Amino acid sequence: MAFESETVADSAAKPARRPGFHRSRGARLLVGLAGFIVSVLITFLGLLAITFFIGRLVPIDPVLAVVGDRAPRAVYEAARLQMGLDQPVPIQFIRYVGSVLSGDLGTSVSTGKLVLDDLKRVFPATLEMATLGIIIGVLLGVPMGVYAASRRGSLVDQIIRVIGLLGYAVPAFWLGLVGLAVFYARLKWVAGPGRLDIFYDGLIDPVTGIVLIDSLLAGETDIFFNALWHLALPASVLGFFSLAYIARMTRSFMLDQLSQEYVTTARVKGVSERLVIWRHAFRPILVPLITVIGLSYAGLLEGSVMIETIFSWPGIGNYLTVALLNADMSAVLGATLVIGAVFIGINKISDVLYRVLDPRAR
Repeated sequence: MAFESETVADSAAKPARRPGFHRSRGARLLVGLAGFIVSVLITFLGLLAITFFIGRLVPIDPVLAVVGDRAPRAVYEAARLQMGLDQPVPIQFIRYVGSVLSGDLGTSVSTGKLVLDDLKRVFPATLEMATLGIIIGVLLGVPMGVYAASRRGSLVDQIIRVIGLLGYAVPAFWLGLVGLAVFYARLKWVAGPGRLDIFYDGLIDPVTGIVLIDSLLAGETDIFFNALWHLALPASVLGFFSLAYIARMTRSFMLDQLSQEYVTTARVKGVSERLVIWRHAFRPILVPLITVIGLSYAGLLEGSVMIETIFSWPGIGNYLTVALLNADMSAVLGATLVIGAVFIGINKISDVLYRVLDPRAR
């Protein structure tokens, strides 16, 4: 009887604890979400501070960039007052934060348009090229790294290691120029600089700003293949650097996992080498590999300045270069802010993926 009474008591107690368990779990989720939002806001505020002080420390007078170096003193002072540069630095920073949060990044001296409108126009071009580049890097780099680790010391392993070394050693501008000289000028395998042939320019409405997508939405397959023909070489150059980095890191992660005892145990039990590599050794490296791919993707979005300049690609890198040459600080700070925000976004997405793939991180 005592045993039955205890069993009844335990069963009656379980439903009473379950709502509290769910409430505590919900509270933890809310706290985690609040912490995530606060972390993003603090990081973004730090990014705003960095871009603001870069604009103040760079030896370029933003007033002269607007009025010119031959403007009268009265015009110079009037422009300085209008830009708020007569205010103390903390007041200028508060005004800068308020302007950015309201979507006002200033007006570009180079184009005469709002910087935000310019960035909406040029960023999709960089996103298109970098996305195709990271796809090439992941699809080729990950299998290459896994194969090199599984064949450590072989000729294929040595070749893949040399490719990884070249990805660090070869300058991007040199590889881009060689690619143009060989594959465009000599072999005619790809199209030349630019995003489209001139007679295709302006034929489709920019719905997303990404020509490959917009051409398919408009049903213009000729424009799609022409854009892909132009995109092939610059995306491949970016993909090579991404491939080299991803293959090298994947090989390093796999070598560490293949030396673990559980992998040796699986082999002793007679598990096929294919399952040992892709199920037992590869799955644990997915979490650090996400970081590598995320950083590589962010690096392609940020580091495509030379590639866009060489290939006359109308992206944010080319826009930033022109702005620097023209001392257009509003455009420089706006582009820098967007690139920094991309880094923040990719890092936070990586954090979310950590928790999805690794329950221990939740």
